[in-house]
Amino acid sequence: MATLISFAGLPGTGKSTISRALSVATGAVYLRIDEIDAAIWAIDPDRDIDPESYHIAAALAASNLALGHTTIIDCVNPWAITREIFTAAAKRSKVRILGVETICSDPVIHRAKVEERTMDVPGLEKPDWQKVLSRDYTPWATAEVRLDTAKLNLADAVGEIERHL
Repeated sequence: MATLISFAGLPGTGKSTISRALSVATGAVYLRIDEIDAAIWAIDPDRDIDPESYHIAAALAASNLALGHTTIIDCVNPWAITREIFTAAAKRSKVRILGVETICSDPVIHRAKVEERTMDVPGLEKPDWQKVLSRDYTPWATAEVRLDTAKLNLADAVGEIERHL
């Protein structure tokens, strides 16, 4: 049965790395909010997107879920209201939603991941450490899977999610 796997977590906690590896391991469709944002900003760099890209991703997810494809949403997904967008898409599609939150409990490791990563989405600006620290983000208390990337390697993180599918 198809599942909507919705990621959440601050920048630099490993969401994209884990999401891509999970997509390869499972064949799930991979949807990345950063790609949607970059496409919109390429047309209108000054546009205020707000939750628009989340609604676009939810619609694309629902289309793939209707075809029976497990779908991964890769985004910061910072608040209950954004998480509800994906929950509603799963409900409309009559599939299960699996919430996955990534954290990095070691601030030294987390900062290094933020500062050393290369941006792989053309047109997106790499956030600096201070922007990550000041980001408005509410932990996802009801996420079924919580991954601490300071303690888990990539294979173990993917395996943990697969155990919940």
